[in-house]
Amino acid sequence: MTSIPDHLAENMNILFVGFNPSLRSGETGHHYANPHNRFWKILHEAGLTERRYNAAEGSKLLADYGYGFTNIVARPTRTAAEITKEEYREGAALLKEKLKRYRPKVVCYVGKGVYEQLSDQRDIPWGKQEQSIVPGVIDFVAPSSSGLVRMPLQEIIEIYRQIPI
Repeated sequence: MTSIPDHLAENMNILFVGFNPSLRSGETGHHYANPHNRFWKILHEAGLTERRYNAAEGSKLLADYGYGFTNIVARPTRTAAEITKEEYREGAALLKEKLKRYRPKVVCYVGKGVYEQLSDQRDIPWGKQEQSIVPGVIDFVAPSSSGLVRMPLQEIIEIYRQIPI
């Protein structure tokens, strides 16, 4: 398995934070590389990119749009259910440090569970959160782009369209 590098820069427009890499992402070294993951399609159809990028081009989004990528847990797994509580605890602490250091304008949590692990809150609404983990950084909770998510794709796209950029 290849480690998946974060794509980070100070003052990013959006930092997308996933649960953890898929096994396919671990094999390729690219974020959202599983062919069943709809991340790249969602970004394009939500109007966040001018064209549909693919996983191998993910690093270009930092230069092209100011979009960065990281995960709350670095270890690739088949499903997020395989992540341990200890991994979430350690990952949440590291993620908070990244947010404080890089201060993106918006953090888009790609999956409600990611934000739950970070904020220790439940019953979180989709979209912009009233309070942020790091003051001055907008927290935005969006559905996971995984093909396992049962929400209709068009509903997911509509939520991503609401990211305040």
